[in-house]
Amino acid sequence: MNPDLLLQAYQLKSLSRAGWVRSGIAHPESVAAHSWGMSFLCLTLCPEELNTQRVLELAILHDLVEVHTGDITPHDPVSKAEKKARERKAALQLFAERHDFLAIWQEYEDHQTAESRFVHQIDKLDMALQAIVYEQNEDFDGKEFIDSAKRAVHDPSLQTLLKKVLDRD
Repeated sequence: MNPDLLLQAYQLKSLSRAGWVRSGIAHPESVAAHSWGMSFLCLTLCPEELNTQRVLELAILHDLVEVHTGDITPHDPVSKAEKKARERKAALQLFAERHDFLAIWQEYEDHQTAESRFVHQIDKLDMALQAIVYEQNEDFDGKEFIDSAKRAVHDPSLQTLLKKVLDRD
């Protein structure tokens, strides 16, 4: 294993999630914390018909390119095409010696497998759960993030879970 890749990956532990920074969260989660949250959700919620190992691989690697690109959000002045191009370039650099990692990252980007579609929904579910945590602990209205998750989560079991979390008060 290339030690440079390891050290670069560890930089995600100190890269704050840009959406939370933009929203004024005093101590926003890092990209690595987000990936951990997704991994935990994937481990606990992965349907039997999906390959759990692949789901975890997708969750762990999906944002690693942000070490080079930063956490680009829809609010940033970067087009979707430019974001994709930057992330692809970063993936090719980061995973030059790990073609298996590049394939996993590309699978997530392509949204073509059941596993990648599930992980995309988990990404949004994680965002909604984090917004709820911030609402509980800070002066924060997470409606924008929760509504985004509601629009993106289509799996009935994940929708039910999100509804239960939102209705728990």
